[in-house]
Amino acid sequence: MEKWRAGVESRMLLSAANGSLSLCLFEQWVAPGGGAPSHWHTVEEVLSIIEGTAECWVGDDRVELSVGQSVIVPALAKHRFRNAGATTLHLRALLAAPVFEATFEGSDSPVRRWLPGAELQG
Repeated sequence: MEKWRAGVESRMLLSAANGSLSLCLFEQWVAPGGGAPSHWHTVEEVLSIIEGTAECWVGDDRVELSVGQSVIVPALAKHRFRNAGATTLHLRALLAAPVFEATFEGSDSPVRRWLPGAELQG
């Protein structure tokens, strides 16, 4: 487990850091009201809810997701989410790339994580 941002912990399951060539799979636990700010990836992403309720925005569209539901985020689509419930949100994210790369709104350069040869925690 690692702290992602305030109120968000992540656990990487699969990435270039442990040998993946084409996928990045991780789980997050998000405190009530927490989430991810507006950002985009150069590849598709699937967000799946394991526990709790999430409010997600993909472009201008808003959807509320609960246990067992998923949303597909197209490549380059701005998106964000937040925990809309009173308990911890547990979600799984799958990216169609072995390295997590995201560009956050207001930033000029992407954030890259779990690169080849990086040590995974937990």
